Order: sequence, then C-alpha cells, then structure tokens
Amino acid sequence: MDSESLLLSLELASGSGQGLSPDRRASLLTSLTLVKRDYRYSRVLFWGRILGLVADYYIAQGLSEDQLAPRKTLYSLNCMEWSLLPPATEEMAVETSVVKGRFMGDPSHEYEHTELQKMKEGEKVFEEEVVVQIKEENRLVSVINQIDKAVAVIPRGALFKTPFGPIHVNRTFEGLSLSEAKKLSSYFHFREPVELKNKTLLEKADLDPSLDFMDSLEHDIPKGSWSIQMERGNALVVLRSLLWPGLTFFHAPRTKNYGYIYMGTGEKNIDLPFML
Repeated sequence: MDSESLLLSLELASGSGQGLSPDRRASLLTSLTLVKRDYRYSRVLFWGRILGLVADYYIAQGLSEDQLAPRKTLYSLNCMEWSLLPPATEEMAVETSVVKGRFMGDPSHEYEHTELQKMKEGEKVFEEEVVVQIKEENRLVSVINQIDKAVAVIPRGALFKTPFGPIHVNRTFEGLSLSEAKKLSSYFHFREPVELKNKTLLEKADLDPSLDFMDSLEHDIPKGSWSIQMERGNALVVLRSLLWPGLTFFHAPRTKNYGYIYMGTGEKNIDLPFML
C-alpha cells in the first residue's frame, strides 16, 4: 500500500484484521516520508509485517520511476529506524529453503542445519555431516521475494507501459467498474511477466499492450488459490491469498484506492493443493 495514503489503506484492509496500533501508524507516517526523501524513491510502499517470536519485522519497499524495476526492500523493528536489505539471489533461496517454522525476529539470529557433504581424502570419497549456519536476514530477503513473485497484486489499468518500455503509474486510473472488480482476470501480478511471454500471437491479439503487460491472476496454479469477496455493501473488493495466508489485496471500485498488505508468519501453505 502506498505510504502517502497509509491511514486510508490500513482502514480499508482492516476487515481482515490487518491492523496496527495508533503509535505504530504515526511512526510509519513519519518515517516512511523520510525514507522516500532520503533514498530519493519515486514511491514508497508499506509492504506489511512478518510476525516473529521475539519481535516483528515491518517491511517497506522503495520504487523508482519505472514501476517494474527491481524494488529496494527495507525492514524495521520499531517503525522508525529502517535498514536496507540486500537483493534476493538464487543461492539465497536454495540456502534458506531448508529452514522451517517461525521467524525469531532477530536479523542476526543464525539457524543451524545439518547436511551431508561429499568429502574427498586422496582417492577416497565419503559423506560427512556438516553443520551449516543460515542467517535470518537472508531468510527474510528470500521470503519477501517469494511473496512478491507469487501474490503481489495490482488492478488492471493502474500502471501503463510506454512505447519506449518503462512502466509508469497511470494518473488517469479511476478504478475498476463494479462488474470488472468482481473478476479475477481484472488483477495482475505486480512483477515482470512470466506466463505472458509463453502466449501465442493469437492469444495476445485481444490484449492492450499498454495495459495488459503483466500476468493475470486467473491462471494461477493451483486454481482456487485466491478468495475474492465484496464487502461494505459492494463498496470494497477484497482478495485473500490461500497460498500465502496473511496477504490481503483491497480495491474500492470506481476509485483510485487499492493496495495490498502482508501480515503473517512468513510461512507458505504447502498443503493448499490437497485442501482445494
């Protein structure tokens, strides 16, 4: 959710229990304005909160003029002091994939994982148990990246693609109509397209290249991984991810108000395909 409309966005998302205390809200309003100024971001999004056993991580993301350019991610433990996280890498994802359970809430915490590694001694090859240390900060980076790729959402028309390539905020976007807002096909993944590149020219014939340049949620696997509901007498549409419980997207039809927030433990629902 955009930091400039933080209070309204938090109010619209509150139906899912995604609330923050008044002092946290006040701290975020002040500190995210300073983050935007100091880092010279075009926009700053309040991404959400990952619940830890000792403390919670509050996450924000900075965007450049090109809205689909790699985002900078920051975290805070008190909503006032923000630290920049390193970019996510494939090695980081592989390294942290073995860690299960809740976050501690301490970025310097190290998980211990025992794995078998092949060792060589002369001509002899044998396996030996080695204890590997995995930093919680790396796990935090990896989980945020996974959630971004899987369930970060934006309504159709909120961004537009210029003929020269960069993606900009659509200043003329006035919201989806009520009928469109009820369709899963009206919402896109807020990231570089993956499935769209595999479509044939015939499948792309009816698409508007300036608006339909991201992957639609309607083709997500497993099918049924999104819950879409109308609330407040059809004045608000809410999408909830069943794959990453805690991710809520909201949009007030016929208005510019939309956004998403994640408030959860940072754990994926790997049992979802068996639950549907």
